[in-house]
Amino acid sequence: MDGAQVTPGQTAGLYTGAAVLRLAIATLLPALPDLLTGRVEISTPVTSFKRLQEGLFLYNHNVSPYDGGVYHQAPLLLPLFSLLPSFTTLPIFTYLLYIAVDLLSASALWRIADSGEAGSSALFSSPRRTKRWSGFVIAAVFLFNPFTVATCLGRSTSVFTTYAILHAIAKAVSGAPFGAMAALSFASYLSMYPLLLLPPLVLLSYDRQRPERAIRSVAKFAAICTATVAGILAILFQMSYFLTGSWEFLPSTYGVQLTLSDLTPNVGLWWYFFIEMFDSFRSFFLAVFWLHLSSYVGGLTVRIRRQPLVVLTLLLGILAIFKPYPSIGDTALFFALVPLYRHVFPLMRYTFVSAAVILYATCLGPAFYHLWIYAGSGNANFFYAITLVWNLGLSLLVCDLMFAVLRDEWEVERPEMVGKEARQI
Repeated sequence: MDGAQVTPGQTAGLYTGAAVLRLAIATLLPALPDLLTGRVEISTPVTSFKRLQEGLFLYNHNVSPYDGGVYHQAPLLLPLFSLLPSFTTLPIFTYLLYIAVDLLSASALWRIADSGEAGSSALFSSPRRTKRWSGFVIAAVFLFNPFTVATCLGRSTSVFTTYAILHAIAKAVSGAPFGAMAALSFASYLSMYPLLLLPPLVLLSYDRQRPERAIRSVAKFAAICTATVAGILAILFQMSYFLTGSWEFLPSTYGVQLTLSDLTPNVGLWWYFFIEMFDSFRSFFLAVFWLHLSSYVGGLTVRIRRQPLVVLTLLLGILAIFKPYPSIGDTALFFALVPLYRHVFPLMRYTFVSAAVILYATCLGPAFYHLWIYAGSGNANFFYAITLVWNLGLSLLVCDLMFAVLRDEWEVERPEMVGKEARQI
């Protein structure tokens, strides 16, 4: 499928197969989706479907869902899910919604792959760019990734953020900067952290402008994009205010992520650290953790300016490791973009080690959590230790991909070094 033309029948078969797989699992194993919904690897306090159901129950009974301190998700999700029949009586409609979002995400990813941006940007063309997978293969890898399927069946609301981010990138590479900024605004409204993707997305949109409507000044273009995002977010916040009747959704939705007030275990690095943290040092280390997370944005954007899509990919990998409430849905989004860089795979050095560590943690993570919570033969250190291994594997993959991309650029600048070992002196 590297260069072959994909027929409409093959496209329909791919999407139908992905939808049937999800529906078959939900139908034949009805207890599995509820099991996945309760897994800390899939559902976090800010993406949990169970918490969404609790908030929806309060919303339908004219009670503010933010009074109890349990619901921490965007207010506009409430009217969306209130339009669906009750999940307890007709769950099929909820499954169809999540399946549709997964298919739309795959479609956006397909457009990104077919744009060729990963191998040939406006400012850099890799000599290896012809060695790549088609959009069909990239979409198939995403749709049949076990992490993607588990997130869909677990009904985590992170799937909506994933779609918004992929749609933003797809709009940027197709020369539609307003659509890209609008999609990023929705992603930021749902999860807040996609705001960190704004600088590389602005550069990507700038590089892929249509000539007839191009803005030559980078500063002017960035100012317009930033104003667009701010304006759309202001509209969304105002709509949320009219829906809930107060501004209390702001601390309940975004304040929780900033202050980490809910210390429910997850696959991230924050929760255990702040459980053990003395209250007198909590504010300082919150600032340090957020500074650490945001510090990658400027450095990567400046250093890999010629390939903004690479910056977006690396940042999504970093966010899957260091954000306050990560899940395997964030990892699935990062894994969806990694195959775009097949041309630099030969330059990666630790592919086997990264894959082995991630698979190791994937298998042992649920076992260690069971030993801690259910068997009572372990403690929080068991689960946190395996999450450290999980994040080590992701860190190796992010660093290895960054090395391969930089090595690819370096070999273009230094052709005499192609195939030779590089050492820092």
